[in-house]
Formats: sequence, structure tokens, C-alpha cells
Amino acid sequence: MKVYGHPMSTATRMVLTTLAEKGQEAELVVIDLAKGEHKQPAHVERQPFGVIPAFEDDDGFRVYESRAIIRYLDRKLPGAALTPSDARAFAAMEQFISVEHSYFTPAAMKVIWERLFKPFFGGGAADDARIDEGMKGVERVLGIVDPVLSKQPYLAGESFSLAEVCWMPFMEFFVAAGGGTLLGQHKGVASWWERVSARPSWKKVTGA
Repeated sequence: MKVYGHPMSTATRMVLTTLAEKGQEAELVVIDLAKGEHKQPAHVERQPFGVIPAFEDDDGFRVYESRAIIRYLDRKLPGAALTPSDARAFAAMEQFISVEHSYFTPAAMKVIWERLFKPFFGGGAADDARIDEGMKGVERVLGIVDPVLSKQPYLAGESFSLAEVCWMPFMEFFVAAGGGTLLGQHKGVASWWERVSARPSWKKVTGA
């Protein structure tokens, strides 16, 4: 199995975390974003939108889009299931994957981009207005999710699921971008983050 991506990429980390949770290994073929390798024909053949990651199974089967890849891996590979069998828990998992994708990540990425990525790529000074906008968006999401995580250990209920896998890479960078204080104001979410970020799979992926 091969993962075409980058170890610092949030979407690549979703795939690597899923593999680690399943106790599986895949070759990470690093795509150098700074050199524009993701836009080169060889990679566009794997991922027609020219982004990362892309996945190639050991039989040559290919799939792209991180959330599709992690669902495929969970269904195909042995190991503990990351998708609940109970219909209500499954619905909760899908609900919070959607919340991450539609509400949390767009807001968090405003803060992450301005404070972490923009300086790295030489984009100039951080835009404080954009940071404030992002923080307000994240605060709204955390205010909705916090009561849920104050009553149960994981987003889908009693078990770690693909919902966590989707949230974790963005939460990691959000905290690194100065979001820790806001996170700490939501005790349920903060406890959840402490719990999931201590998992061996996540430590393996992040090198912690």
C-alpha cells in the first residue's frame, strides 16, 4: 500500500492515523508541495484535482479524497472497526464528520493559515481580522460540541471512530496556532482532546 502525501498535511494525517489505528503500515511517498509536485502529471494522474493525499492499494486500486480513503481502509483492513455498527452511533459519527468539514475546519483554517502557514510561505503579516473571524467560528462550533463531549467520551458515543480521525489533524494545528486558550474554555472538548491526542496512533503519526 502507498500513500502519496506529506507528513505535515492534515488530510494525509487522517489516512496515516487510520492505518495506525488498524495496525497497518503503508509506504508514504512524499509529495513535495513546495516544488509543486502535486501539480505534476504523475500526481495528477492519481489525484485529478492536484492535491494530497492519494492512496494506492497493494493490488493497484486507487482512491483519492481523504475521507473516502479512511472509510475504504476501515472497511477493508482487519483490526478494530472505526465505524460504529449501531445506527444511531453511526449517524452521530457522520454528523460530526460533516460538522468538522463544514463548520470547524473552515473557521480553524483561517487561524491556522494566518498564524502558521502564511509566515512559512512568506505571505506577510497575519491578518488580525481574519484571525478574529476564525476564532469566532471555532467558538461557535465548540459551544455546540462541548455539551456532547461532556456526556460521552467520543463524538459518536462510547468508542473512538472516524469522526475523531477527521477532527484531530485540524485540532492539532489550531491549538498550535494559539487556540489552546479557547479550547480550555470548553471542558468537554478539552478533555476529549487530551484523551484522543494521547493515543499511540496519533503519537506515531505526529512523532510526539
